[in-house]
This record gives sequence, C-alpha cells and structure tokens, in this order.
Amino acid sequence: MRAAPTILHLDMDAFFASVEQASKPSLRGKAVVVGGLGPRGVVATASYEARVFGVHSAMPMGQARRLAPNAAYLVPRFELYRSISEQVMRLLRALSPLVEPLSLDEAFVDLEAGGAARDADSARLAGARLRADIRTVTGLTGSVGLAASKMLAKIASEEAKPDGLVLIPPGTERAMLEPMSVRTLPGVGPATGDHLRRAGITTVGELAEAGEDELVRLLGKAHGHALYAMAMARDERPVVAERETKSVSVEDTYDIDIHDRTRVGMEVRRLADRCVRRLRGSGLSGRTIVLKVRRYDFSTLTRSETLRGPTDDPAVVREAAARLLDLVDTTGGVRLLGVGVSGLADYTQEDLFAQAAGDRPEELAEEPEAEPAEEHRPAPGERRWPAGHDVRHTRYGHGWVQGSGLGRVTVRFETPYSGAGRVRTFPVDDPDLAPADPLPLVPPVTRGPGTAGRPGPVEAGGETGPGSEAETGPGSGAGKHPGSGAGAGSGPDAGGSAGADAETARGTGAELGPDPGAGGGPVGPVRMASG
Repeated sequence: MRAAPTILHLDMDAFFASVEQASKPSLRGKAVVVGGLGPRGVVATASYEARVFGVHSAMPMGQARRLAPNAAYLVPRFELYRSISEQVMRLLRALSPLVEPLSLDEAFVDLEAGGAARDADSARLAGARLRADIRTVTGLTGSVGLAASKMLAKIASEEAKPDGLVLIPPGTERAMLEPMSVRTLPGVGPATGDHLRRAGITTVGELAEAGEDELVRLLGKAHGHALYAMAMARDERPVVAERETKSVSVEDTYDIDIHDRTRVGMEVRRLADRCVRRLRGSGLSGRTIVLKVRRYDFSTLTRSETLRGPTDDPAVVREAAARLLDLVDTTGGVRLLGVGVSGLADYTQEDLFAQAAGDRPEELAEEPEAEPAEEHRPAPGERRWPAGHDVRHTRYGHGWVQGSGLGRVTVRFETPYSGAGRVRTFPVDDPDLAPADPLPLVPPVTRGPGTAGRPGPVEAGGETGPGSEAETGPGSGAGKHPGSGAGAGSGPDAGGSAGADAETARGTGAELGPDPGAGGGPVGPVRMASG
C-alpha cells in the first residue's frame, strides 16, 4: 500500500438528479427522482431532498411514489448525462494518465502517476482544485476521497458526501475503519453482512479481530482472505486506465408485453438504428450483430451473427437483426428487446452491404436511411412527451415537459440560466411544440473586446410576472439552491422505460409539492478524517 494518499476517488453528487435540478430552476431544492416511470420502472437516482423520504436508487418506482408522492418524477436524459460525464472525465485525464472510470459519475485517479500530487498536502490541493474546476465547467458538485488505496479513497468519498473532500492521513487508516460497519467494505452485501452478524461480527474492527483463518472458515478461501486484507486496510489494486469499448448496444423494456410480431419487428429496426447512431458517434464499426429478447416468462434469449468485416451501415445492421429475430419465437409476448454490435474496429468495409442483404440487395437499397433523431423522440406516428425532456415552442421558447396525459402536455418554460418559469398546457399534437436539444448547464461565454470571461446573453425562460413563481438566481449546484415555484400536477401516467435508455418512456407528471429544500453554500466542506 502506498504511503502517500495520492489515490483520488471522485463521485458526482446524485448525478442524474443533480443535472435535472441544475437545468430546471424550479426544481432546485426540491425532491427529484429520475428513472423509468412505468409500472416496471426503477429509480436511477434520487436527489438528496428525495432521499430524506427514504427513496434510493434501484428502488421500484411504485415504492418511491408512495414514499415521496410530491416529488418530481422524470425520465432520464442519458445523452445529456453522457456529455456532462465526458466533460468531467476530461478534467480527470488532465490530472493523470491513469484514470479508471467506474460509471458515468464515478472514477479513480492515480495522482502520483500524473505528477499532480506526491504527499498529503499536494493531494488535498489537487482534489480541491478538481472540485472547483468541475463546478466551473459543469455547474455541478462532486465529492472527493483521497487515500493510499482505492478501497480507502472510495470510503473517503462516501464520507465526504455531499459536496465535500475527505483525506485519510497515512497511519490513521486502521483506526478510521475499526468502528465502521462491515457493509462499508467492498464485496460485503446484505447476505454476507447477515452471515457475519450471525457470527457476532458487525464492525470492521471485529472483522480484523476474528482473524484470517476464522474468516476463511466462515466465508471461503477467496472471500475470507480478501475481507481480512481490507479489514487490515490493505488494498494493493492499482488504478487501471480506461479499457477499450468491447461493444455498443441499446435496449428497451416495455411496460406491456408486445405480442404483435409486426410491432416487434418495428422495434428491432428502431433499436438497430439507435445502435448505429451510437456506434457512429463513437467513430466505431463492428462485425458481430447481437439481438437480445426477454420473453413474457423472463427467459432471455441472445442470438448473434458475425459478418466478414466491420460495418456501421444502418441497413446492414437492421437486416442482420431482422434475420436474428426470425430465429426467436415471440408468440408469448416480449418484455425487453436489445440490439448490439461487438467485434469493434475503427474502420468499415464498404462491400458488406451486399453480404448482409443476402438475396435481397435491391429491396434494402430502396429503403430510406432512418431519419436522425434524439433517442427520446417518439416513434413515427406517435407524439409522446417524456417528463423532464426538453421542448421548444415557437412562441414561448425553450422549456421542459412537466407532464402529459388525457391528450394534453404541460410544459414549464425556463432555462438553466433563468428564474423559475411559467407553466402552460397544450394539446399533445400542437404543431408549435417540438422536442428540443438540452441546453448547456453553464451559460456560454461570449468572446470579444471587453467581454472575455463573461456569460453570453441567455434566453428568457418564459414569462414571469405577478402571481408567477419567485425567481431563483442563475445557479448550478444541484440541490444547493433554494427551490422556487411549485410545478403543476400532470396527467395520468402513460408508461415508462426501465431499461438503459429512455426512448420508450412515456411521460408522467413531474409533480412538485412542499418538499423542504436542502440548504448549503456554494462550496462544500473540506474535512480531514482522523483516527
């Protein structure tokens, strides 16, 4: 284990919910829950205000609604989250070549490998600067843990939440760990924790006192040795730089099982187009097309086809996925579909069109290319308005969907840089209303004589006036600003997606009640963990 606390763990605070609060002034300080809104949906992230009511990630959405009925319930905007994650990861890579992302909002960094830190003081300074840079670039907050190992750095970042920094000084690791619950250690879940509790072991200190032999007897050789080493604050795992992408895939879970074979085929084609857009967006191509089907009885089937060379042609991927679908019996109903491409490369082979088309090259050649669309936009012939997604009205400008149902859609017109905006309701087929791209969370910077570094002009977020919601300042911290404005209730729930993408989610109301805001200043505490 390293003597200096130069392993940094960054964990963005309630990331998805924080992005939504930063982009929607009326939700700042409010309880916000992001996830699939249908009957099979689960919570992806809950804001700290929602966690007060017991809502947490991976909880069934129905249970979350019972615990926090007045929270705002929003469909995820994964493309926006990815773009902000890329900004954060660029800041981390500026510190060191050894960055190990764990998810969109979490990563380890070896500061020593990049020359960013060599001792406790320089590590603490690097961590503080990183947090300030993240706030400047994204408007969001992140918690930082610094220690001599990955395990301890992650524990430190948990202690730092929200919006703080904790450094574990060398020599204090054992004393800090001893009173902590065994569940604090990686790999100790509910089952292992219960097993240890029945053996009279509830804290890390008691785990260390039990001894290695006893832990091997209780948990088996591999798990016992590993847990004893962690209880003794030993963790030699290095920070591993980001690995190459192995595959690109998309999938959707449906609230009601799909029985119509034609509809299943249309969904597979749509997923294939989305997969290719993501593939091209990463500058990649692939040789192996994979179809995933989860049937009504929860059985999951996977079929694949390998081409002679890599492709990023949507017609090729669509046709291969259709052939794979022919191999699957879907008569009982389908609850999940997915299309993926693996065997990735950074080039394509132009003559694959005829290869994948088989005996039907002319038929495929006549098919139009799928119209580019954002992943959250509805399928042809439908107008769906997922709660929380961006829209633009020709008269009122930029806003977001607060809810939809009964042939109406409710929109709050505001931007990340405005105060809380006004709410208006339209028919779902209003020709003046259309989906829109998300706005940056931080105002653009104008450049020119006398304006360097100043925010550029921002668009008004709808009308405000007597009787409207009070304005909040242009803010960035998710959940760090007093909330203002109670949102109008929405129509009945129209379904949602519990999968990794939100395209199939059908919007429901972002209902806002009198939930207390979370206080806090713009800069979180910097704390030192002591023994």
